[in-house]
Amino acid sequence: MTAPWWRPDVHARRRPALRVRAAIAAALRRWFDGHGFIEVDTPALQVSPGLEPHLHAFATTLDGPGADPGDPGRRLYLHTSPEFAMKKLLAAGWPRIFQLAHAFRNGERGATHHPEFTMLEWYRAGAGCRDLIADCRGVLRAALAAASALGGRTHLTWRGRAADPFADWTVLTVAEAFRRWADIDLLATAPDPAAPDVGLLDAAARHLGLRAAPDDRWDDLFFRIFLERIEPHLGIGAPAVLTDYPVSMAALARPKPEDPRVAERFEVYVCGLELANAFGELTDPAEQRARFAADRAFRAQRYGAAYPVDEDFLAALDHGLPESAGIALGFDRLVMLAAGADHIEDVLWAPVAGGSD
Repeated sequence: MTAPWWRPDVHARRRPALRVRAAIAAALRRWFDGHGFIEVDTPALQVSPGLEPHLHAFATTLDGPGADPGDPGRRLYLHTSPEFAMKKLLAAGWPRIFQLAHAFRNGERGATHHPEFTMLEWYRAGAGCRDLIADCRGVLRAALAAASALGGRTHLTWRGRAADPFADWTVLTVAEAFRRWADIDLLATAPDPAAPDVGLLDAAARHLGLRAAPDDRWDDLFFRIFLERIEPHLGIGAPAVLTDYPVSMAALARPKPEDPRVAERFEVYVCGLELANAFGELTDPAEQRARFAADRAFRAQRYGAAYPVDEDFLAALDHGLPESAGIALGFDRLVMLAAGADHIEDVLWAPVAGGSD
């Protein structure tokens, strides 16, 4: 029988990493305060948990005064990200906000995933992706400095790989990454953002020796190639920023004016591990509604059900969301990298029921 995580002799191995976690949280709060951000705290219970098709949410029922048993609005979800609520605060007039929020995703548990985890999100009105990339440099450097003060660490590390956030970061587009590591002209397979060519990407995947199924969508093949041939190369030696995602893979990001095939979206990778995901925010409510409809239709087809749309979020867009950019960074993963931990539960104060050491 495995010993419970709370036994002092078992918990002792987590203590160094948890001290790093506390130090990083304090350092990042100082960093954001010093850059004009205000910390916010939004509810985890939401009408819609988020509409990314492959994320699965936890559901619950609202009881109490005013709750009509026949009202479908009684059904609420634990958010998969605080994004919708934070964008409503942008619409309310807050120009720079951040949050260390607990987020919830069902069916996810492993070395880098946990059903309940901490997301660091921040949003800037009047900003774009370049501003957020600069923020990321400051955040990662502040995190490593906090860890170094406790244990003398000089690099972010994971599974034998290292990255120095004080070195020059690699910045490249998704198309450049596909050419470099998979020898694929990705945008040639997506001349029409609404209907990318599945056949071309299917042939490329098979040429690489990767599995392809008859019902694969373009996005399915993209992820398979990306995870197998590209992701392991990203963020080695220094963090990497991957920009200009195909627009079909950026449901909340605005298209780039100079190339509508790609969106103002980037991700940060460190030691081959995805750390952060950022958008130049889509502010057109009609376009956002259409994208939500497409995502819900795909989710219903793939998984048999779809989550509701947050109409209040669309109303906030219609009222006027300022031109802005926002980013979600996995705080637990950042602590893993700064503490040199291999497993996410090594940096959690307590695991969700079922976790053990």
